Amino acid sequence: MTALLALAVLGTLALGAVFAVAMDGRIAQLAAGFARQRIETEAPDRLNRDLAAVWYLALAAAGLSVVPFAPGLALIDSPVGIVIWGTCEALTIITVFLHGWSSNAPFPLIGAYRYVAIGLPVMLPSMFVLIAAALPAESLSLPAIVESQRGMWNVIRQPLGLPLFAIVVLTLTLRGPMDFADAADIATGTSAEESGAARGLWEIARAAMLVSASALAATLFLGGPLGPVLPGPVWLWIKTAALMAIFAWLGRRVARTTPSRMLTILWIVLLPLSFLHLAMAGVFAL
Repeated sequence: MTALLALAVLGTLALGAVFAVAMDGRIAQLAAGFARQRIETEAPDRLNRDLAAVWYLALAAAGLSVVPFAPGLALIDSPVGIVIWGTCEALTIITVFLHGWSSNAPFPLIGAYRYVAIGLPVMLPSMFVLIAAALPAESLSLPAIVESQRGMWNVIRQPLGLPLFAIVVLTLTLRGPMDFADAADIATGTSAEESGAARGLWEIARAAMLVSASALAATLFLGGPLGPVLPGPVWLWIKTAALMAIFAWLGRRVARTTPSRMLTILWIVLLPLSFLHLAMAGVFAL
């Protein structure tokens, strides 16, 4: 069973990443990029530069490993699955920072520091949303959270949860209004000096993180593998693909504001709103 679950995690990441790249219309561009020669900056930190995409991909896999593909069946069936995912979120910020810092160039470093400035405040609303989703189950285990949604999905009893978590997903995947790391205004930021296979691997890891975060969102708010007729894994894949499409659409349609204005929105609007969401979830769970 462990081997099957590991295969399910890897297969979901692989096929989901292809789906994500296809939604962005970048399959041909990504394939051509692998054939290009890699160009280096002067005196880069080669170890962290080469490992950044690997860490990013590994964090996506680790996050997906706690998601149950059927009721009670996850590759890592941990009583603190929510904590494991939260750790992956925090380490993603470090990974993206290292990706920019290791190039030893201005634009990547600017992107790295901008991402840290935005990413750290996003972790606070994420924490409140994750705790709120765990309250009905009275557990930090993701299989237990799935079981608690047999009568009603969390997206119904916690209507603010999924929209707030969407901001977290866009931040983790460097998309749309939350892409302050690889944005066009700083010549693709942390990726400005990347080329060839290294750039392609970074884009694949970014797509894999979208798969992982969408699968977690489906688990927290849409009942994960719960559903009639079809097997649990199929329901999880359908819900994950639907959320991936929504997040990709948001990334293309919602404009990015300035870093200073986004920080104001995060601290003045989203943080109090997420705390209110947690308080409402707590009252509802009583």
